[in-house]
Amino acid sequence: MNIILMGPPGAGKGTQAAMMVKRFEIPHISTGDMFRQAIRQGTELGLKAKAFMEEGQLVTDEVTIGIVQERLAADDCKAGFLLDGFPRTVAQADALAEIINTLGMKLDAVVNIEVPDEILFFRMTGRRVCSQCGATYHLEFNSPRNEGCCDRCQGSLYQRDDDSEATVSNRLAVYSSQTEPLVRYYWHLGLLKTINGNQEMEEVFADICKGLER
Repeated sequence: MNIILMGPPGAGKGTQAAMMVKRFEIPHISTGDMFRQAIRQGTELGLKAKAFMEEGQLVTDEVTIGIVQERLAADDCKAGFLLDGFPRTVAQADALAEIINTLGMKLDAVVNIEVPDEILFFRMTGRRVCSQCGATYHLEFNSPRNEGCCDRCQGSLYQRDDDSEATVSNRLAVYSSQTEPLVRYYWHLGLLKTINGNQEMEEVFADICKGLER
C-alpha cells in the first residue's frame, strides 16, 4: 500500500506513522530520512542536498524531487511506502505523480489527520522539556509530580522556543496556507482520507485503518 501522511504540527502524526508502519509492514519515509540516506550514500543529489543544508538553505524542489525518486525506487518500497513530509506543494504533488507513474506504482491513499487549531495550540504550548535529560512533559496531559521539575533527574523544565504562543500560531498558519491547496488536489483525485485527530490515539488509528481498508 502506497500512502501519503499529512497532518499539522501537534496532530500526533509521528505516533500514527509508527503504528501504520507496523500494521501495513511498509517503510516510513520522511524528507529528513531521505536526505540523510542520500548523503550517507554519497549520491550526486545527496551531495547537492548536503551543500544546501550546510549553508542553512532550503533544499530546492529539483533536488528534493530527485531524492524522492531515488528513495521510492529502492527495494524496500516495492511492497509499499508511507511518505511523510512530501509533497508540500501542488507542484511537488504533480512531480510525485510522475515519479510514481514512472516507477510503475500507484498512490492508494492520502491520510490527512485534522485537529482544530485551538486544540493544537493547547497541545503544543503546554509542552515542557527537561533541560538535563530531555524528557518531555505536558502541563495538562503528562504533568511532572513537582511543578517545573523533571521526575527522572530533577532537572528544570523549560518551554522550547518553537512551542511559544507566537511561534505556534505562526506554524499553524503557515501549515494551513501551505496544505489547503494539497487537500483540495487529493480530494479531487478521490484519494483523500480525512481523519479526526481529536480523539484517543487508538481511536485515530482505528479510523485510519477503516479508511484505508474501504
